Amino acid sequence: MTDLTLYHNPRCSKSRGALQLLEERGLAPTIVRYLETPPSAEQLRDLLDRLGLGARQLLRTGEAEYQDLGLADPELSEAQLIEAMAAHPKLIERPILVAGDKAVIGRPPEKVLEILP
Repeated sequence: MTDLTLYHNPRCSKSRGALQLLEERGLAPTIVRYLETPPSAEQLRDLLDRLGLGARQLLRTGEAEYQDLGLADPELSEAQLIEAMAAHPKLIERPILVAGDKAVIGRPPEKVLEILP
């Protein structure tokens, strides 16, 4: 069986829903509480590769930090956006399930089922 890792925020209803869906199927993913142990810029690049997304697509644009840091600026590079997320993990969309070389953002939570082995 493929190892599963869930980047999880227990205060987020979507994140809790994704975890519940996995547990209902008898799956126990490794839980990464990314607000407590933020991923590094390198780990974020790896996640983005697995997600097949650009950094901007992983940003939570409704967070105060997004406005405060001026992240809407289209001139910002991928590296700058990734560094911002590494420094301010609240900006990272959630939940993210990683299964092998694939990953998906669990919005809606049922999306996590799409990459299960």
